[in-house]
Amino acid sequence: MRGFGEISERLRRSTARVFAGERGVGGSGVVWSTDGLILTNAHVARTPAARVELWDGRRFDARAVARDPRRDLAALRIPADGLEAATPGDSASLRPGELVMAIGNPLGFVGALSTGVVHSIGPLPGMGLERWILADVRLAPGNSGGPLANAQGQVVGINTAIVNGLGVAAPVSTAMDFLRRGARPVLGATLRPIRFGLLILEVYPGGAAAAASLRPGDTLLTSLDELGDALDSGLDVVRLRFLRGNRERVREVCVQLRAHAEAA
Repeated sequence: MRGFGEISERLRRSTARVFAGERGVGGSGVVWSTDGLILTNAHVARTPAARVELWDGRRFDARAVARDPRRDLAALRIPADGLEAATPGDSASLRPGELVMAIGNPLGFVGALSTGVVHSIGPLPGMGLERWILADVRLAPGNSGGPLANAQGQVVGINTAIVNGLGVAAPVSTAMDFLRRGARPVLGATLRPIRFGLLILEVYPGGAAAAASLRPGDTLLTSLDELGDALDSGLDVVRLRFLRGNRERVREVCVQLRAHAEAA
């Protein structure tokens, strides 16, 4: 297993710790380029500034250069050169049953390794129409944003969450699309599916929903999948039907998306 050990060690050198927010809550990140580009989760890099610690203990102030909350991806930039960048793999050719490994910093254990096999690949309920990699790797808080790699040490996914005991990762093809084309438009609100639509729990300042005067307590008359289709339609403005107050009258609002594509 010497080869496997060498592969995992290379992955550790391409994995970083990411700290964001006033409390310095930590996650993981992938060194994506030798000149300081770090890929992680949007829920890890949830503020404009963060701190990044590399495998050798060096620490840098980082700034967020792009965030995509819908795909839970973020790109950070640190002032460093000559880094050991990860090697991207082909997530499109990944199949159930293949060996994968996750590297990260769960519960403060730096560079921890977990292995397993791919369980399935496809959309998940409540997570839009995106395809996700599910694998039986052991993840814990702190793994978010770290690499999911194949047996050759190539990164095939970015670890994101745990669903029904399985690790969930965004495919590397999704991550590369994010880096190439930027974030997808977002509504700028926290939503909860209910029986006949989506209840708005919170509206983020500066986002598309706030600019359209949508409020917490309003109910959008649409589903998560339909809303995702509207956001991805390529239109600058979409029309949404909603209920407010006593919910006796259906209202309609025009939501301008492109000016708020980076909103959380």
